[in-house]
Amino acid sequence: MNFKCRASALGKLMTSPRSKSETLSQTTKSYLEEWVKEQIYGVKKQINSKYLQKGLALEDQAIEFYSVAMDKDFMIKNLDHFEDDFFTGTPDCMHEGIVYDFKTSWDCFTFPLFDQEPDMWYYYQLQVYMHLTGLRKAKLVYTLQDTPDYLTHEEPVSYAHVDNSYRVKEFEIDYDPIVIETAKAKVLECREYVKELLA
Repeated sequence: MNFKCRASALGKLMTSPRSKSETLSQTTKSYLEEWVKEQIYGVKKQINSKYLQKGLALEDQAIEFYSVAMDKDFMIKNLDHFEDDFFTGTPDCMHEGIVYDFKTSWDCFTFPLFDQEPDMWYYYQLQVYMHLTGLRKAKLVYTLQDTPDYLTHEEPVSYAHVDNSYRVKEFEIDYDPIVIETAKAKVLECREYVKELLA
C-alpha cells in the first residue's frame, strides 16, 4: 500500500500532535486508519450531509454564476485528475493560469462575507492543486446559491434579489513551496505509520 494524500485531506496531515515526542497527530492517525481500511476492504467511507450535497449538486451552477458575476469567459469544470508520488487531486477549474476551488455556502449565515483569511484546510487543498498542476496562483471561491427544494425542508429562501458582490467571496492564494515540502515529509511519516498498522 503506497499512501498518497488527497488534496482535500492534507489539512488532516498538517495538524500538530499534542505531544512533542510524536510526529503525527491523532487526527492524522485516525485518517490513516480509515485509509488503510478503505484499501483492505475496497470501500470508501461515505460522508453525507446536506451541506455537502448542496455543494456537489450546484458545483457547475456555482462556476457559471461566478464566471458571469466576475465577467470571466469560458470557465468550465475540470475533469482531469492529477497525481504524483505524494499527492492526488482533481481541481474544480483552471482558467487563465489560476486554479479554482468552489464552495457553495448552505445559507447567508454560513457564507464567509466578513472573513479576511481563507480556511486553512482549503488553503492546504489549493497548495496541492497548484503543486500538481504547475500553476502558482489559486482562488478559493464561495458563492451563495438558492438551496434546491429537495435538500431543505424549511421555507425556501432566494438570494436572487441580492447584489452579486454579496454573493461571491474569493480568497487569492499564492503557491508556497515550503508548505509542499513540509507536506511531502508528512506523507513519508504517514507511510511509516501505515507500515506499523499493517505489521
